[in-house]
Amino acid sequence: MPLPKAELHLHIEGTLEPELAFELAARGGVRLPYDDTDELRKAYQFEDLQSFLNLYYEIMAVLRTEQDFADLANAYLARAAAQGVRHAEIFFDPQAHTKRGVELGTVVEGLWQALGSSEANHGVSTRLIMCFLRDDSAESAMQTLRAAEPFLDRITGVGLDSAEVNHPPVKFREVYEAAAELGLRRVAHAGEEGPPAYITEALDVLGIERVDHGLRCMEDPALVERLVRERVPLTLCPLSNVRLRTVDTLADHPLPAMLDAGLMCTVNSDDPAYFGGYAGDNFDAVRSALGLDRERLRELARNSFLASFLEDDEELRARYLAEVEAYVF
Repeated sequence: MPLPKAELHLHIEGTLEPELAFELAARGGVRLPYDDTDELRKAYQFEDLQSFLNLYYEIMAVLRTEQDFADLANAYLARAAAQGVRHAEIFFDPQAHTKRGVELGTVVEGLWQALGSSEANHGVSTRLIMCFLRDDSAESAMQTLRAAEPFLDRITGVGLDSAEVNHPPVKFREVYEAAAELGLRRVAHAGEEGPPAYITEALDVLGIERVDHGLRCMEDPALVERLVRERVPLTLCPLSNVRLRTVDTLADHPLPAMLDAGLMCTVNSDDPAYFGGYAGDNFDAVRSALGLDRERLRELARNSFLASFLEDDEELRARYLAEVEAYVF
């Protein structure tokens, strides 16, 4: 049985494995520009974040119906559960679908078919986080937030993803203020490719409660001190960092130094179909490459539940934390 863990940085569209992509394409009459799954897998070689995003949005064309989104989410939840994930806070990108003519309700209702029954079917509790595309306009983000209001019983929070460089957090100040007024939790990608200043800005301007990635905080000692003092969680994605060349090799990853500094780090999979591994695979990879001992791994698992948006069910959080403490390696 794998170490119990929560996954807090997971893009559901990034769990689309080539086999499911071709299955959904056949069902929906979508023509993919690849002959077979082997050719598509070979395309999963990226030069940088933008080259990944280009492919990511291209393959997303197969997601069209509620059933497509339900099948996608169920496939992820089954894989995640097998790797010890007990709680998953799942990102989705509504703008990437609505601009293709897929209604927001189709996306949310489809995902909810899987998430709403996930505890019964997979033993995984879930939360849903709606992300805005930062390389799209703030106006589009605000329109998306307003369109999502009928579905806020299903949506826990908002996030900010896609291309980070030249799209500072301040661009989305008003959207995040409106999200806060609606009672939504707030996270944002910051400090992956963008500078440490983007992390500070996301904290001060957007009021985020967790930093997605946050890798580059280590370049700013004062920021590190603040993140430690305020116990701001970081949702790191080690295999993603290597595939997108944020770090050269996994052995170069600053995770041990970040933990030594007292940062509240978690380990997650980001876009596992594209980046070579799900949550458990990321844990195995950092244990091997970075020599993390059992108590470091337990700390990462503990942090994942402490950083989860489970304030509405502290009994569940306590149960998960007890599982972590009782785990025998």
